[in-house]
Amino acid sequence: MSLQVEIVAPDRIVWSGDARQLSARTVEGEIGILPGHEPMLAVLGNGDVLVDPVDGQRETVTIDGGFMSVDNDKVTLVAERVDAVGLGA
Repeated sequence: MSLQVEIVAPDRIVWSGDARQLSARTVEGEIGILPGHEPMLAVLGNGDVLVDPVDGQRETVTIDGGFMSVDNDKVTLVAERVDAVGLGA
């Protein structure tokens, strides 16, 4: 099982692909998402989003706020501002 992850900024898709897990900072604290996670909507705080792709090395995206939706192993993260310098997407 894997997650379908899409991280988007106002002007582009930052990262898209299948992942084993994802972790991010919400306004209520850190959260980890694994396949089979229950549906949720969360407001994101500033910080790093860590994505462990099915194939490849961990990717780190630094965001300034936004929101995350999880439903049926699909994770959509919409960031207000993204610093993804060197991201391999």
